[in-house]
Amino acid sequence: MARSQPNIIITGTPGVGKTTHAELLAQNTGLTHLSINQVVKERSCRDGWDEQLQTWMVDEDKLLDAIEDEVSQGGYLIDWHACDLFPRSWIDLVVVLRTDSMHLYDRLNARGYNEAKLQENLDSEIMEVLLEEAREAYDEECVVELWSKTVEDMEENVERIEQWVESWRKEHPEH
Repeated sequence: MARSQPNIIITGTPGVGKTTHAELLAQNTGLTHLSINQVVKERSCRDGWDEQLQTWMVDEDKLLDAIEDEVSQGGYLIDWHACDLFPRSWIDLVVVLRTDSMHLYDRLNARGYNEAKLQENLDSEIMEVLLEEAREAYDEECVVELWSKTVEDMEENVERIEQWVESWRKEHPEH
């Protein structure tokens, strides 16, 4: 079934601004912000607790089953720190948000992350883990890397993604 609205993944290491970007984009484009963290909590997609990282583990099969009917219709901004589990056929654009380690450290420290969780996320950002996952999982032309260090960066990113949404809509008129 052809979708009349695109699906966009907003991904990146925790603390890069995924939720803020997704909320602004939802407000400005009419797309629906789908916080995967909320879905995991509300639809019982947890698969145990990681004591070292102090976080819930996710049952990815349950998660995909929980959102498939909605996302297959289109019109979603999928906000999560991973992207490679979502089927290519669902996704039109993958936005990988990045920031430098100094900004990231300050943001995660302010959230109260323990040392192990903080270090894992810093290492992930420095090693470009999520960017590499996106590039391996999706076609090159649908993955974009955007920097998110300042409010100005965020505003420019939101404007750029809004322009992409408008172009997508023109290329995929409603039936």
